[in-house]
Amino acid sequence: MKTFDYIRPASVSEAIAAAAQPGTSYLAAGTNLIDLMKVGVTRPDRLVDVTHLSGLDEIERLPDGAFRIGAMVRNATLAYDAAFAEAFPMVSEALLSGASAQLRNAATVGGNLLQRTRCAYFYDVESACNRRVAGSGCDALDGENSGHAVLGWSPSCIATHPSDFCVPLVALGAIIEVEGRNGRRDIPLDELHRLPGDHPERETVLEPGDLIVAVRLPAAVSAFAPHSRYLKLRERTSYAFAVVSAAAALKLEGGRIAQTRLALGSVAATPWRCREAEVALVGAEPTAETFMRAAEIALAEARPSGHNAHKIELARRILVRALGEAAAGTPLRPAALPASPFATTPGALAHV
Repeated sequence: MKTFDYIRPASVSEAIAAAAQPGTSYLAAGTNLIDLMKVGVTRPDRLVDVTHLSGLDEIERLPDGAFRIGAMVRNATLAYDAAFAEAFPMVSEALLSGASAQLRNAATVGGNLLQRTRCAYFYDVESACNRRVAGSGCDALDGENSGHAVLGWSPSCIATHPSDFCVPLVALGAIIEVEGRNGRRDIPLDELHRLPGDHPERETVLEPGDLIVAVRLPAAVSAFAPHSRYLKLRERTSYAFAVVSAAAALKLEGGRIAQTRLALGSVAATPWRCREAEVALVGAEPTAETFMRAAEIALAEARPSGHNAHKIELARRILVRALGEAAAGTPLRPAALPASPFATTPGALAHV
């Protein structure tokens, strides 16, 4: 590991000033960053430790009913917060399906949003990777790419975003609060991450020194709680990243779909909101045929980036399954294997 300077700022403003210098990374739990440093993928000159800064580790219910989650809140803390889980059950389920209990106890909300791709060629410093070294090429294009992107990819990069947490967040229209050199601003989560295009090294819209301080979920989207699910298909149910995943939330009125929110995970370099499919569902009956039509719309532009055509069909099926389970109703408590399509729904449904 490269030698680096360690900076422990006394305030958010001090942290931003220090992190604005080239070659600097923020340090929170480090569950992704330290791994990357160990293998030489990331080689910062200095780390700015934000773990101790006040006000970043709180879960707040705002006067208008919205939830504000500090960037330093631990994944496990948020997943098990009773009020939050009741309002946004599919977000809680997504958090519980990610990593091991030990990692969930350490990993932070802000860090989860910014975790890097798990593409093997990105992690291998001997491989060409435009995301790691701009202009070096993409060995994944002709390599082992069965798990790579089927939406939004380019000849420069076919990597996927690995987060579970981001998928229901983007479906529910989460807002990211960012503190930077020019003050605080809000960024919709579906605008935070960039598709690769010709510059996959530019992974987000954040500027040097920008610090994510909180995630905000509007009060209105808690109305989806009675009918919302997150499902994740993985090569092994325990401690694995998704092959594909889906978040589905419905509002049902008079036996028909009044509103819906849909997103897919592990199909692109960003969590993928399915807006056209959402529109197509409004006014329809919640049937298997309806959900299949929505899945076809959601994946209409999907195309293989290599040996991964199967991911398109898997994504269709996981979305149909998530919609069906959402229509049936949110379970009273998460399954013993959270978000697994193979888990038996536990107990009574909470809101039907």
